[in-house]
Amino acid sequence: MTRSLDDHTIVEACRAGQTEAFGALVLRYQERLYQTLLRLCGSSEDARDVLQDTFLRAYEKLDQFQGDSSFYTWVYRIGVNLALSGHRRRRARISLGRVGDHEGGALEEVPDESPEADPTYHLERAEREQIVGTALSQLGPEHRAVIVLKDFDGRRYEEIAAILNVPVGTVRSRLHRARCELRDRLRCLIDEE
Repeated sequence: MTRSLDDHTIVEACRAGQTEAFGALVLRYQERLYQTLLRLCGSSEDARDVLQDTFLRAYEKLDQFQGDSSFYTWVYRIGVNLALSGHRRRRARISLGRVGDHEGGALEEVPDESPEADPTYHLERAEREQIVGTALSQLGPEHRAVIVLKDFDGRRYEEIAAILNVPVGTVRSRLHRARCELRDRLRCLIDEE
């Protein structure tokens, strides 16, 4: 039933006492939000903790949701703010994500020329992801946030400004500085190898 309803209707149902309806919002948005929080927090454990606390806080403050923005933008802002505030005073940890599944199968007579066919492809990709993750975790929280929101999530400047509650000009300058700093950190990490 709640799957076909829009967010505003579900929020109103929750406010009217149908608390189980909030689960539909969690199911609808948890995976998208988790991916952003994972990049901001640096570890899946911390991202899951922040995700859980985000939806808990959203439920507790549901009466403050005005509907000026979409529910997802509102809950996204809560999650990003919790992650940036150093929620639970954690230090970002780098976790090597799943490299990818390799399906076994019969050998083909026609050679596969795609980059994924190279036996070192997945290893090199995991190594690159780890280097980028390390460099990203070394950025300050404001710079890490704008990089993740713009370059990983594809958010517009106006959306980022609304989420971080700063002017668009501040977003642009932080993004420029963050990209320069990230480039320098990546160069240093690559040179170390």
